[in-house]
Amino acid sequence: MRLSTFLLLSLPVAFLTACASVAVSDDAIKENTAMTLGVSKDSLTILNRQDSGIKTTYQAKTKSGKIYSCYVTGSVGIVGRVVSDAMCNTGSKLTEKATTGSCNELLKAAKKC
Repeated sequence: MRLSTFLLLSLPVAFLTACASVAVSDDAIKENTAMTLGVSKDSLTILNRQDSGIKTTYQAKTKSGKIYSCYVTGSVGIVGRVVSDAMCNTGSKLTEKATTGSCNELLKAAKKC
């Protein structure tokens, strides 16, 4: 009898849990990203959104043209929609070429200098 009670009580929780495509709205992405970057949400454009499980990855472009790679996580549960703070970076460290003084054989092979 206890197992059936447990299953009966846990069933609604299973149905209320949803993936990021349902939990994370475009407005929530803009609001959380704006807070992380310290800009107004009206100055952001969201590009290349991809939902995967509870994680949503995307690019955020500011009015000045700077592009950030970001992600949030989100789910829907008994308490409603929950969306994490945005985690963002510019990726510039990965794409900048090394200066001559810091150039080594590995960087040369990767054509980063």
